[in-house]
Amino acid sequence: MGNAIAMTELSSIAAGIETADAMVKAANVELIHAATICPGKYIAIVHGSVGAVRASLNSGVQCAGQYLVDSLFIPNIDPQICPAIMMTTKPALTGALGVLEYFSVAAAIMAADVAVKAANVTLIEIRTGYAIGGKGFVTLTGDVGSVRAAVEAAEKEQQLLVNVAVIPKPSPQLFEKLI
Repeated sequence: MGNAIAMTELSSIAAGIETADAMVKAANVELIHAATICPGKYIAIVHGSVGAVRASLNSGVQCAGQYLVDSLFIPNIDPQICPAIMMTTKPALTGALGVLEYFSVAAAIMAADVAVKAANVTLIEIRTGYAIGGKGFVTLTGDVGSVRAAVEAAEKEQQLLVNVAVIPKPSPQLFEKLI
């Protein structure tokens, strides 16, 4: 469908739902995520071609008005990003575990894109603000060296970083809870 992604984050749930509708009506995009997040905000994430996603985002920003808190546009995302946001990945449960935690959803998505492009890692999930105070976090796996390289690349590129962790040999029980 394309390789761009855009997100709007609003301080009003009503305005967020209206904005998500405007975004999908503005262009041929796929609405891959639309939901409430803490504390009482709403996000909408669309995927598609660069031109369609840009048009969708412009419509969303215009519709959101004063309720827009944050927005994101990435024109050339890694193919792992959308499945990680939709939590449909099925990675092998071996290898090291990397965790990147951010104060914003947009920062977490951008960090995931940087990390996965920097090293041979597999995204497990990009959690987008629900029940975590509006934060975003990324989990990824791969061999220890690749996970460390991915986490270090994301740390260098992103602001709003809360913390990172690299667990060289995580417990199988922990891995199962992350899937």
